[in-house]
Order: sequence, then C-alpha cells, then structure tokens
Amino acid sequence: MSESGFEQQNGINNQRILVIDDEAVIGLSCKRTLCPEGYEVEVCQNAHDGQQVALSGKFDMILLDLMMPDINGMEILKRIKAEGVMSEVIIITGHSTVESAVEAMKLGAADYISKPFSPDQLKMALQKVWEHSRLLRENVALRRELEVNQGFEGIIGESKPMQQVFSLIKRVAPTDGTILITGESGTGKEMVVRVIHRLSNRKDHPLLACDCSALVPTLLESELFGHVKGSFSGAIATKQGLFEVAHKGTLFLDEVANLSMEIQSKLLRVLETKQLKKVGDTTEREIDIRLITATNRDLAEMVNEGAFREDLYYRLNVVPVYLPPLRERQGDIPLLAVLFLENFCKKHNLKLEGFTPEAMAKMESYHWPGNVRELRNIVERIAILCDSSRIEPRHLPTEICQAPIRPTITQLPHNWEQFKKLKQEVRDAAVQELERRFLIEALQQSEGNVSKAAEEVGMQRTNLHALLRKYGMSSEISS
Repeated sequence: MSESGFEQQNGINNQRILVIDDEAVIGLSCKRTLCPEGYEVEVCQNAHDGQQVALSGKFDMILLDLMMPDINGMEILKRIKAEGVMSEVIIITGHSTVESAVEAMKLGAADYISKPFSPDQLKMALQKVWEHSRLLRENVALRRELEVNQGFEGIIGESKPMQQVFSLIKRVAPTDGTILITGESGTGKEMVVRVIHRLSNRKDHPLLACDCSALVPTLLESELFGHVKGSFSGAIATKQGLFEVAHKGTLFLDEVANLSMEIQSKLLRVLETKQLKKVGDTTEREIDIRLITATNRDLAEMVNEGAFREDLYYRLNVVPVYLPPLRERQGDIPLLAVLFLENFCKKHNLKLEGFTPEAMAKMESYHWPGNVRELRNIVERIAILCDSSRIEPRHLPTEICQAPIRPTITQLPHNWEQFKKLKQEVRDAAVQELERRFLIEALQQSEGNVSKAAEEVGMQRTNLHALLRKYGMSSEISS
C-alpha cells in the first residue's frame, strides 16, 4: 500500500500541522513535503509567536525545534502540556541534542526526529504519532464506555418517551443529517449532542459548542465565522471561527432561536454552499462539519411571527429530536434521584440509605419545572443537609413537600376489581390534597402557631401534629 493510501485509510489527511523552527529551510521543507499529501501546514520562525499559536489548540500535531534563540523548545513544550493543549508534539533536534529530545519525551512529547531528515522520514514520523494517538483515543473511549454501566450511553431513562429518543439517536448518529433538538431547559440537550457525536463517524474530530444567547450579534458573527485582521475595530489579528475550527467534526449551536436575522442569512448560505467567508474577507473556504442546533422555543411559531427565517428553519429541522420534560417521563424520577444520590454520597463522603417511600412519592408528584437539572441540584442539596439515614419528606424543599400526591393513571382498568381499586386511590389522593390544603390554610391563619391553629379549627393539638407529620410539614408555612 502506498503512503498516500495509508494516510487515507487511517484518516490523517487534512490534519493541521504547526512547525516552530527558526530555520526557514526547515519550515519550507515541511510544507513542500506535507502539503501535497493533504496536510495543512503553518510555520512560525519566531519562538514567541509559535508558542502563542500552539496554545490556540487548533493543531493536531506540532513540530517543535528544541534549540531556538528566543525561547528554548523545552519551555514551549512544558507550557503546551501545562495548558492542557491536546496537540501531539514531535521534537526536531540535531544529533548533538538527542539526549534533550529523550528528556522532552518524558515531559509529554510524542516522538522526535533528527536533522537533517528526509521527506519519507518526516511522513513516517507523523504516521507513527498519529496512529499512536488514535489508539490512545480509542482506549479512552473504551474506558468511558466501561464506566457507563447504566442507561443509554450515560443517559438514564426507562420511560417510553426516552426509549423513543434513544432509538432515534441510534438511527441518526451515524449519518451526517442536520439535527434540531427541542425541549424545555434542563432536559439534557447538550448531553444528547455529546452522545450523537460519540456515536458518529466524526467522533475522532472536534465537538465544539456555542451558546447563541451569550454574545451580542457582532461578536457572535465573529465567533462563528471568524474575521480577518482590521475587519472591524478591535480586530487586531485574524481569527478562526468555530465553523472553521470544527472542520471534519461537529458544531453545536445552542439557543439557536436567538440568532439575529443577519446571522441567520449567513448561516443559511454556509449550510447551502458549504463555503465559509470570514468577516471582512473576500475569499471563501470549504468547510465540512455536522451541525446540531437546539432551542427551548417554538421555531415554527417564530417563523409565523416573522422572527425566524422559514428557509433556515427547514434546513435546521432535517432530523427533529424532542426531549420530553421530566414530568412526562413516568418512572424515570426514582431512577435519576437514586443515581444522583449515590453519586453525591461518594462525592461528599455521605452515608445515606436512600429515600423513604413517602419522600419519593412527593418527588414523583412534583412537576419539576427545571427538569433533570433541577432534580440533580435538589438531590445534592438535600443529601448534604439530611440529618438522618434516609431522606424523608421533611428534608424536601417546601415546593415539593406541598405538591399533591396524585395516582398516575397509565391505562384504564380492565375489570370491576381494578376499577374499584383505582377509584379508591383517586378518592384517597383527593382527601390527602384536601387535608394538605386545610393544614396550610389553618397554619397561615394562625401565623404558624400550631396550638392556635388547632383551637381555631376545633381539633386536638395532638391530632393536628399527627397530620403535619403525615405530610412531612412543619409549622413554617409560607403564604
């Protein structure tokens, strides 16, 4: 097999290479050798500039000379590793500094190559490092999969709506279809994006995310599409946008409903032409990304109102994925609550046995406006503050404690016995709701004084206390 065939088979074409070497002939040689093979090569002769460019993290591999007049290559290597840059580093060294190159490998360099080197030696060094890097990434991915022993790719859910979501993800992930994820805040849209990317053919390339509500339109346009030096006030250097950095990978645009009309137009053109033009630039660059967007708003309604482009909406909504709110995921609340509790017990070194049935019933009856995110935060809070071995209704926030417990009717009864049982459950739930509201009203009228409340409603104080304990309530009832 030819070297070019090897590269195509192993997916190392289009890799971005940075050469940091003060000798112009080295940079020129690397460009002449690698560019025809499909690599993208950038050269820095100044060590200070090279270090700043390397810290951007946009390169797959860095060819780094050890001996330079401005900064020692070893110092640049240490800085790259300290900043957590994922680029693989190959040291360029003379025969007299091989010992230093070995020391550099101890600090995290992937390999070294001695001057003078031939084109074949250079290409073989890159192939070797890329193959090693690929194996490491696969091992990390395998370890992550082994750690996920519950749920679908780390997402917990046994309810029918979530099983439908999982089935859809498995079908669309291996494709390049553009995906629009909708659902309320806190339903886990970003987690779904990460799963789709992990199961896709682009998993070895970047997954980048942008919150479209976090930046003003002018800055957001530059963040997405990049800009050239001098294109606007403050543009002191050329900048790559996320579309360019995510080349071959996945780009996730969250809160896409917040895009201005101007950016919507530019995004539509990029999706239609697969060509990108930076702000202030006159040339276009071909891009290859998979786009996933998400919103908690109704884009179709925004289209009707004239707030969102209809043609862009259809471009984004090729594969719609709807994430149901937690209140519609029957049976998932106990699963999630128990899993979160186990995780937080390990994190904070706590010893809790779990939830009492009464506490769990309260949690299942709550409507969870903040969805899974709210559940997770509340479980952590009550785990830290719990003063007994199990979480009881009294440990829950007031808004959950006061939630009425309603029987869940998943299907109509098939016979008279089932009907009588369900009828009794509905009657009991109605009585419980009436008792709960009665207690709240009595305590509010007495400003939390139990004795006064019992006297005013004509109950024994001990009976009123018994009802309070039954519902996990205290005398501190807010209006």
